[in-house]
Amino acid sequence: MAALVTLSAAAVLLGLLLPSAMANNNVLYRGDKLFPGESLTEGTYEFIMQDHCMLVLKDNGNEVWSFQGNGRGCYAFFDTDGYFRIVDEIGQNSNFNSFPGSILVLQRDGHVVIYSSSVWIIPEDEPTNRKIAMVTKN
Repeated sequence: MAALVTLSAAAVLLGLLLPSAMANNNVLYRGDKLFPGESLTEGTYEFIMQDHCMLVLKDNGNEVWSFQGNGRGCYAFFDTDGYFRIVDEIGQNSNFNSFPGSILVLQRDGHVVIYSSSVWIIPEDEPTNRKIAMVTKN
């Protein structure tokens, strides 16, 4: 019984210590980062920060969209001001949105959206089935 309590306590503590991107595999909150090899996933979609400063959206392993950053040692960063950027090893960055957002979501339809209101969306095609969704963090 004591082992079960200890295991449960460890699981709760681990859940509290994991970055939000790890706890919610399709969401980045302000302050979250994706380092090379890390990704957001939703269904068959994967939004991954690859080596050599490349940010890629894949569907079933096939590239749908990509952005090649500059430099080396890059990571994707949804900064605390609400801007999504790729930052390289010397601190230079590429911004994706002009207006700050509150949350970045890889949606079930494969779009990556920054919400406040939609300020950046990829791919740029219009969805045929428009739905409104609310994302909350409990």
